[in-house]
Amino acid sequence: MTSMTQDDPEITGGVDTHGLTHHAAVINSIGRHLADREFPATIRGYRDLLDWMRSQGTLVAVGVEGTGAYGAELARVLTAAGVTVIDVDRPDRKTRRMKGKSDPIDAYAAATAVLSVRSTGTPKSRDGMVEAVRVLRLARRSAVKARTQAMNQIRNLLVSAPAMLREQVAGLDRAVLIRALARLRPANRPHRSSLTTIGASESDDRHSTDSVRRAYSQRSRPLGSFE
Repeated sequence: MTSMTQDDPEITGGVDTHGLTHHAAVINSIGRHLADREFPATIRGYRDLLDWMRSQGTLVAVGVEGTGAYGAELARVLTAAGVTVIDVDRPDRKTRRMKGKSDPIDAYAAATAVLSVRSTGTPKSRDGMVEAVRVLRLARRSAVKARTQAMNQIRNLLVSAPAMLREQVAGLDRAVLIRALARLRPANRPHRSSLTTIGASESDDRHSTDSVRRAYSQRSRPLGSFE
């Protein structure tokens, strides 16, 4: 741990975050660029980043891009170490066209946004009950989307299926349709279904619809835990 004295200048940090690496920069109290450096996006890398920033002066605050994504864990580490963390928006397209795009530029921009008080947002903690509910809602949304896609595939397959197969499931609502499809078997397989088997062409369609029906049922099961 680097020790600071009362004569050390006050500095503000900024971090441009990515999946594998984070680029950090520090500026002084009047916005002068002091130094920048890249660190791996690992626990050790986060600690090294903090030690490096503190070695440059008295760290007042750090602006972090993407505290809800790539910068989430870094924000937690900095906050746990007693550092004031500010959520910084990524530069818009107009700014990037004017100033260019590079990791050092974005890191300095994050620090400048904090110093100039353009950014004042506090990052979400991403833990506790609120985060647990967010994760559950995300999982449920994904399951609902996958189930809807499977049902759309089933209906698309039935549009071009032989007439006798279409007639057996015509007008059925979603739940009844899935149960009816579950009872279908290809024509070349022995079965006890009350539904009639009728030839190779329909057998192929039954193979297809049954495969998608199984996918639909599998995607429906996780939804029960979210109700």
